Amino acid sequence: MQNPKFIEIDNLYYSGLIVVNYYREQTDILLKTLIETNINMNISIFYEKQNSYKTIKDLTYHIGNVGVELKDKNQNREDIDIAAFTYNDAKYIRKEIQVNNEDIYLLYIYINIYAEDINKLEYYLNKVEGITQSKGMQTRRANFRQEELFLTCLPIMENNEEIKDAAKRNILSSGLLATYPFISSTIFDEDGIFIGTNIYNNSLVFIDRYNKKYKNANMCIFGTSGAGKSFYTKLLILRYKLLGIKQYIIDPEREYNNLCENLKGVQIKIGPNSETYINILEIRKESLEEGESGYLATKIGKLIGFFNLIFGELDEEEKALIEEKLIKTYKIKNIDFDDDSLFNKIKINNKIKKEFKSAKQMPLLEDLYNVLGDDEKTKKFKTKLIPFVKGSMKFFNEYTNIELNNDLIVADIYDLGEENLKYGMYLFTDIFWDKIKENRHEKKAIYLDEIWRLIGVTSNKEVAAFIYKIFKTIRKYGGSGVAITQDISDIFSLENGTYGRSILNNSSIKTFFALEEENIKILSEFANLTEKEKVEIKSLKRGECLMFVGDDHILTKIESSELEKNILEGEKQNEKNNNSYEQ
Repeated sequence: MQNPKFIEIDNLYYSGLIVVNYYREQTDILLKTLIETNINMNISIFYEKQNSYKTIKDLTYHIGNVGVELKDKNQNREDIDIAAFTYNDAKYIRKEIQVNNEDIYLLYIYINIYAEDINKLEYYLNKVEGITQSKGMQTRRANFRQEELFLTCLPIMENNEEIKDAAKRNILSSGLLATYPFISSTIFDEDGIFIGTNIYNNSLVFIDRYNKKYKNANMCIFGTSGAGKSFYTKLLILRYKLLGIKQYIIDPEREYNNLCENLKGVQIKIGPNSETYINILEIRKESLEEGESGYLATKIGKLIGFFNLIFGELDEEEKALIEEKLIKTYKIKNIDFDDDSLFNKIKINNKIKKEFKSAKQMPLLEDLYNVLGDDEKTKKFKTKLIPFVKGSMKFFNEYTNIELNNDLIVADIYDLGEENLKYGMYLFTDIFWDKIKENRHEKKAIYLDEIWRLIGVTSNKEVAAFIYKIFKTIRKYGGSGVAITQDISDIFSLENGTYGRSILNNSSIKTFFALEEENIKILSEFANLTEKEKVEIKSLKRGECLMFVGDDHILTKIESSELEKNILEGEKQNEKNNNSYEQ
């Protein structure tokens, strides 16, 4: 049995539409809405350039004839209006060709829709007809000509003569812009990892944040609690681990334990009950690249930021005093501004070999504590160091006893408590930054969860400037900085949002999960959000996000396999199963 409304090929039903007319004036891209749907369709567009000389000749003849008709008073009102339209259009086209050097083309657009059953095909046809009508395009179903339209939509450049006349419409070269078809909001980087699907058209989203087409590999991940940002971050870590990329995570909320264990990473805990220590005063060999100089000067610059967190905002005189005492503290360990002082000279087989000083040859906070107590001007700072030397946080006053040789390192600082998390975050940011600089040719990433603690109002300018420096320069070391937070107001609270804005602007990939209206309002002051995007962010469901990738803005649904879910949420899933079993 044959049906004029569709054809069947390989268990799929095909039916076509011919675009037969358009609005006289178009200000938008005609096919954008169609292309961004998830309807199965093929669209074929043909342009045929016409002879401008012949066109001008025909138009001049037409203008003359219609001009005579318009003078004839015997025609009815409707005929006069139609004739006036064609007369003005003809004059306009002739002027554009003659004066503005436009070319004239014949335009043909065909749409072939397919589905697995006839009812769905009919639904798609009705939906496409509604979309085309809303965009000012009039369509006609290709009944009795389905085979011809199917062939026309194959990549064989065949514009079938039997349907050409119905689709033929003239258009100037400037008008061709409205038919530009390559506008689908999709991202497919060749070496990228799978992120998810485009919410509008189900196209796959693959992003390679290390691709040189992006100005840097940095990311911002913002979203309210429960929106899906933590799951997305862990998914990124999992997929980049499979690519062998070194990743360092600062974990203030103890969210990455299960992931670290499953991926055979190293977890470092510091806190009152921890047996792992990091000495904040230790100078590490990798803190400078080969060929660079200034170990002590670089370290003192970082320590000023750290002591700003402990002592409060230091003025210039106080900074100078602290620097003086730091120089004296290092001098006790025979370390000065001469980089050779950081090396031990060992004689092996009558040859002198230089070896970087060990962890136990570095000063401790207690050494600085004692030096501060020798001067009346700095005794107040000694008092503030008591918790870190003799009190509840004396684990900061220990020699470093860890090695950082794994591709995945998670710094668990949860046990520090809410008030002291910023010290641990700064400590690990410093040590991870040195690891980032170790080898320019390796890809690596540092994840700063709850970054507001380092660049928000509870921090200070020196620390925030250090974090900004990481995001600004990490690209040249083959690295990627990832800023994660749910507290939008806090990251823009220091120095009128200067540092928050700088980190946002220095991130080529921005991911916004669902946010509260107040946070959206704050974000819109620092990010280039349209009114439509503000509404979209507010209405996003869990696991959905608005992504800014370079110049592309795309609504994405994060996708993962069951295996990935088990790895990332195994513990939570087991807890849920146990709870449901008990009930």
